[in-house]
Amino acid sequence: MLAVQLTAWGESPVVREVPEPAFTGKQLLIKVGAAGLCRSDLGVMDSPVGRFDYPLPLTLGHEVAGIVVDAGPEGNRSLIGESVVVHGIWSCQACRNCRRGRQNYCLELVPRQDGRLSPIGNGLGHHGGLAELMVVPSADVLVPTGALPAEQAAPLADAGLTAYHAIRLHKDLIDSDTVAVVVGIGGLGHLAVQILRALGVRRIVAVDTREQAHELAIGSGAKACHLTLEGAARDIATLGGADLIFDFVGAPPTIGPAPGLLAPGGRIVVVGSAGGRLTVGKDLGFVSGWQVGAPFWGTTDDLRDVVALAQAGTLHAEVTRFGFSEVRDAYRKLRSGSFAGRGVLVPGL
Repeated sequence: MLAVQLTAWGESPVVREVPEPAFTGKQLLIKVGAAGLCRSDLGVMDSPVGRFDYPLPLTLGHEVAGIVVDAGPEGNRSLIGESVVVHGIWSCQACRNCRRGRQNYCLELVPRQDGRLSPIGNGLGHHGGLAELMVVPSADVLVPTGALPAEQAAPLADAGLTAYHAIRLHKDLIDSDTVAVVVGIGGLGHLAVQILRALGVRRIVAVDTREQAHELAIGSGAKACHLTLEGAARDIATLGGADLIFDFVGAPPTIGPAPGLLAPGGRIVVVGSAGGRLTVGKDLGFVSGWQVGAPFWGTTDDLRDVVALAQAGTLHAEVTRFGFSEVRDAYRKLRSGSFAGRGVLVPGL
């Protein structure tokens, strides 16, 4: 079968012909219908030797949707023929956080003592879904998607899930009066705007340095879109300050100005990891009751909720489809930010 594999750290992935994967025990075999391309992939492939404790070659792809086509002898064969999306966090299912349903904070998925990052799931330490077939450890990481097209379901596994989890943690501040700012209208940000709208938020200010992303922001439900947070400051101030700032970039120019835009009791939610730093302290002149959070990915229950929103038609991913022969070019476009929404590999193209 064909697979997109990282074969050396610091290099671009290659499309290779590899053996079809073997499966056993509770494992299930997925025929991939679509798999998303994520900036996290760029972070993995750009990494120096020793940062990740991932074996190479590694098939990339942590946003995967497809059909269950076979199962190991202990696997759930009733799922064969089902359309599913894969939860990309393959947690231990036994630690206290997993027992709480917080698989994204599994105590086993932490950096090793030498600082190297442990495998997390498909495409991130284990072979992923940028391939024709993929094996998952058990039915525990699958969420049924019904009639939802695979190219719509795949981005939900990270872009939709991460955005939903970041928002869901702050539902106590979400109502028809909420002032929300969404920074970065890419694969995650445009879905975050839609999720906020679905939860009743009507005053959404978007920020993106790419003018071509502004139409996507408005089409997703934002009232306005600005090139910078400084440019958005007047709109936000007119609304009484921001209750929630969701930063899907996390760069110095986005994190730095954020505290000055908050309303009392407001919160900054940092999802992106582009090197921004924020010094916090109660003596720095911030508004009263400020909070800063840095959520990670999302739970299986969150993924079910995201799928339900997509099935109801209230969540729609803007996707650009690619075939295997176009994947390297697709990653170049992802790196330059030259397409809107999410890039998705469709094996049949």
